Amino acid sequence: MQTIAERLDNARKSIKDATINAQRNVDSVQLLAVSKTKLVSEITQAYKHGHRMFGENYIQEGVSKVKEMSAMADIEWHMIGPIQSNKTKDVATYFDWVQSIDRVKIAKRLNDQRPESLPNLNVCIQVNIDDEPTKSGVSVNEVDTLINEIKTMPRLSLRGFMAIPKADAELQTQIASFKKMQGLFTDYSKLHAEFDTLSLGMSNDMNLAIQHGSTMVRLGTAIFGARSYSNN
Repeated sequence: MQTIAERLDNARKSIKDATINAQRNVDSVQLLAVSKTKLVSEITQAYKHGHRMFGENYIQEGVSKVKEMSAMADIEWHMIGPIQSNKTKDVATYFDWVQSIDRVKIAKRLNDQRPESLPNLNVCIQVNIDDEPTKSGVSVNEVDTLINEIKTMPRLSLRGFMAIPKADAELQTQIASFKKMQGLFTDYSKLHAEFDTLSLGMSNDMNLAIQHGSTMVRLGTAIFGARSYSNN
């Protein structure tokens, strides 16, 4: 059985190979280790092997980990799951990034509740690129409105987009979704200099995402293995 350190090395190599195949700079794609449902001891193994970016889906679980690992002050914590209004204070207080902004109300609460002692909260707008009714995110035609609202919020730094294209689609359908997301990111990057993040791609579609401009891939199972427990 591979160790977490070995899986990390393999993931880093896979990302490097994919960027080379896509004729991109080998440093142009970051790895976000999705640590939802994983134990602090497992995250610590990745940390000891030099990894610093971790993504959590569940707020209560994530906050608990941030507190327990507070001595590792250089960890960058990303909230990548949906956020309820009554949980925004915890997210604003304990996380460095939020990738799942899909409502003005949530963005405003995060802005208002971000402690002044902390740097701005980095945020990405989650785009429901395939308009799936069961999936979070804004439609493409709602992006403009949300961007304009967020840019009025002084405690948030809008960094780009996050998306989760259909996982079970035919290859050509997947490619169309990735191209659409790439085009959206390219267009808005020209309009907003601070746009530098396209969080796109997971273990099953990482190579396709990197071919289509992803700057951050979110890998969980590839690093930590299967889920060890469930905590929602």
